[in-house]
Amino acid sequence: MTTPKRILLITGMSGAGKSTALDTLEDMGWEVVDNLPLTLLDRLLRTPPAEGSDEGRPLAVGLDSRTRGFAADGIIRRIQVLRDDPLYEITTLFLDCSGAELERRYSETRRRHPMALDRPAADGIARERELLAPLRRDFGVILDTTGFSRNDLQHDIRARFSGEKGATTTLLIQSFGFARGLPRNADLVFDMRFLRNPHWDRELRPLTGLDGDVATYVAEDPAYAQAVAQIESLLLLLLPRYALEGKSYVSVAFGCTGGRHRSVHVAERVAATLRAAGFSPTVQHRDLATPPKDTIEDRRNGRP
Repeated sequence: MTTPKRILLITGMSGAGKSTALDTLEDMGWEVVDNLPLTLLDRLLRTPPAEGSDEGRPLAVGLDSRTRGFAADGIIRRIQVLRDDPLYEITTLFLDCSGAELERRYSETRRRHPMALDRPAADGIARERELLAPLRRDFGVILDTTGFSRNDLQHDIRARFSGEKGATTTLLIQSFGFARGLPRNADLVFDMRFLRNPHWDRELRPLTGLDGDVATYVAEDPAYAQAVAQIESLLLLLLPRYALEGKSYVSVAFGCTGGRHRSVHVAERVAATLRAAGFSPTVQHRDLATPPKDTIEDRRNGRP
């Protein structure tokens, strides 16, 4: 039986990171084609690989809204035909980003938006968002890169697409600070601000949730043992169900005020429990490297 060829179709807002995603996939060993008119996709799929190349390499195709003949409805119909073909395993990725962040990126790089060469970037962003709306609704994976650095996006792409066909769900456990905003791509978010806060202990304040003294302090909260155990039980119930439903990537986020103490410790504790249960989570502490800001904790807790 022939193994279906893996094909990833990528599109999204200009400036949201398509080039970075494709570069990362190429570094991972994927065959990559960018700005391909959809009318040429069939010809590409029928073309035999170059002599000496790996025929089994997965293929990533970048679809650009600027390409001649780009039509969202036509792309959706063509993708459905490919999905019905047993020769191919089709995944679709839409890279999104907030308008304000896209404007900032274009301003920072001093580039013109491709759909607003003689107008403000905001006009081109709005026009492109309207053009791509049908694809955003239809595409299977939507990744919002608003808060991402280039390295963040590279890490996310590797986590989502490095596994082989039939691999288990890729699991990301992350900590964050509510003071700096929610993670945009988290599937499950748990608020740890009900636990006692090491920030108010002068000796513990400079430390982080990776330090034993902070872990002990947090774990001594009367609600800690039962709350964390129930969270772990919930995850052990849900994660296999996600895998059965074909969800290839799950992100679980734990938050506290600053993202340096309680959330970090709980994320590490839960990740250890999941590893013992046979999962292989990646742990990421979003705000751990950010210097502590007393004013954030003070403002959130009503202290002078």
